[in-house]
Amino acid sequence: MHSLVLFAGNSNPELAQDICRYIGIKLGDAQVKTFSDGEIQVEIQENVRGKDVFVLQSTCAPVNDHLVELLLMIDAFKRSSAQRITAVVPYYGYARQDKKVAPRVPISAKLMADLLTAAGAGRVITMDLHAGQIQGFFDIPVDNLFAAPVLLDYIKKSFKNNTVIVSPDAGGVERARAFAKRLHAQLAIIDKRRVAPNKAKAMNVVGDVDGKIAIILDDMVDTAGTLTQAAFALKKHGALEVHACCAHAVLSGPAVKRITNSEIQTLVVTNTNPLSKKAKRCDKIRVLSVSKLLAEAIHRSHTGSSVSSLFV
Repeated sequence: MHSLVLFAGNSNPELAQDICRYIGIKLGDAQVKTFSDGEIQVEIQENVRGKDVFVLQSTCAPVNDHLVELLLMIDAFKRSSAQRITAVVPYYGYARQDKKVAPRVPISAKLMADLLTAAGAGRVITMDLHAGQIQGFFDIPVDNLFAAPVLLDYIKKSFKNNTVIVSPDAGGVERARAFAKRLHAQLAIIDKRRVAPNKAKAMNVVGDVDGKIAIILDDMVDTAGTLTQAAFALKKHGALEVHACCAHAVLSGPAVKRITNSEIQTLVVTNTNPLSKKAKRCDKIRVLSVSKLLAEAIHRSHTGSSVSSLFV
């Protein structure tokens, strides 16, 4: 079997190191630098000929820089005769642009898939895609992992009973229902009306939250507008406490300030994206690690074992 090597760009070096420690390997030696005009330069500083290469890179802010880093690294490995190249993208950027919502707009999530494939990726490992159908945009195998085991374990330990799982919009109902079923909890839905990108207005709560501990479940938190408005609506409808869980902490713009000033008592996120300095100072935000989950998926992909059995 070809030896496994893991390399990382500049998006999330701590996560890469955690994964390497779990697998028991050393992080690959690569230099990813930027010229004074912003142009990115990549140089792989060890032999990868005939090896099974995994490249870890979240496309978090600055999204486009990290995306180009990933593409250039994949191209470098392809030109260095790697046996197989797997892009490990814990947070898949542009995933929200997965369909035409207006005339004359791109389907950016599809273009992302084409770019990764054209660069030379032979497989993609990602986590909690905004829409599962994005897997169909690829002509190569895609393993879409879920942070659910990590989040479920946290919820079970932290909230014993009297909980209701809340979907912040209609699109997240399937995810929230699956959590509610596993936790033997009730389900509620926020009827949300989005008036513009990154701007949403929570209108009504469908379901009984009165006197209960409400846990809002989402795949990502960006500007936190949806989340904080949902929390306000839940408190207005009688929820005792409001907590939130999500896989991807994008936390851009006014997100941290909104969370700090909101009705939310805790926001639990995973380390698919690194937290900013401002977010690290927020007492309400707690981080769970998905490094073992990603490491296990990488190891199983390398050995040809089942990845889906991680979530049974």
